[in-house]
Amino acid sequence: MMKNILQRTSINSLYFNRYIHEKSRLENGPDFEYFLQQKKSDDYQGNLVLRKGEQRLRIPPWLKTDIPMGENYTKLTKTLSKLNLNTVCVEAKCPNIGECWNGGEDRIATATIMLLGDECTRGCRFCSVKTSRKPAQPDPNEPENTANAICSWDIDYIVLTSVDRDDLSDQGSSHIAETIRLIKQKKPSLLVECLTPDFRGDKKCIETIVKSNLDVYAHNVETVQELQSHVRDYRANFEQSLNVLIHAKEVNPNLITKTSIMLGLGETNEQIRKTMQQIRSRANVDCLTLGQYMQPTRRHLKVKEYIRPEIFQELKEYGESIGFLYVASGPLVRSSYRAGEYFIKNILKDKHRKKEATAVA
Repeated sequence: MMKNILQRTSINSLYFNRYIHEKSRLENGPDFEYFLQQKKSDDYQGNLVLRKGEQRLRIPPWLKTDIPMGENYTKLTKTLSKLNLNTVCVEAKCPNIGECWNGGEDRIATATIMLLGDECTRGCRFCSVKTSRKPAQPDPNEPENTANAICSWDIDYIVLTSVDRDDLSDQGSSHIAETIRLIKQKKPSLLVECLTPDFRGDKKCIETIVKSNLDVYAHNVETVQELQSHVRDYRANFEQSLNVLIHAKEVNPNLITKTSIMLGLGETNEQIRKTMQQIRSRANVDCLTLGQYMQPTRRHLKVKEYIRPEIFQELKEYGESIGFLYVASGPLVRSSYRAGEYFIKNILKDKHRKKEATAVA
């Protein structure tokens, strides 16, 4: 009898110690600076550029992340499953999902919801989202379900994105706009960023989103101008994407705009800087994210090069020098990554204060 009691006590002690250890891991996990600065690459001797005849590159240590876990991560996962909602975090196999969803002390917890289903009418060679010429019709309850779910979460900032829906008359713009309006009605303090498709350049669709009361308008150019046709669907191109961002600013000059570039697809440093210059000078984009391209499956484009963290830092400094309000640049940074959101949140709050002061005056 005593032996059994001692055994149970020993087992309980083991599980308790394990619980304390895991709790400590979560509380002392990677912070914001970790994901931007990453680990020094000086000591890494592996090959970073794909040579002729090689199948693929080994992933360098600065691109390896922990398995996602945490209270907020678990809660969001259950809610999404229950309401049949999609996230680009899951569909695109993002490596930062745990860090973004959990947030933490002095951090902004963020989630990225993907609207209009999980099948895209485009077939970009870098993207792991499923492709279909005729996806299922949009769920009419999705805007309401999405708004209810988002407003029940402990998050400060939400990113809404969507698959391309070339099969719909308005390409899904009214569906997206309705979701934004409902979120703002239910929780006005929640900051909403919308990462939109290019809408084939349709200005009416762009205006529908801009006028929906969102806070940040995002659209990704994805890669440098010279690699557009190789990387993206044939219906997408650099000029069309740039014009989306230009028109968003024309409709609302005070709107914060944002775009993203993937690195490691074979572009040169000169091409990256030239693309950054055009994004800033021609479209007056406020925020830019730069991150490492990661091959999601064997049937997608191979990684041509793993960019060292130091190069990302140099590009960040260059972006700031040419006028971007914020540049999030690092191997693990993604277009919807929370790296820029703390800064964007402060920009928005400052704008709201100025608007209120002007109204009082």
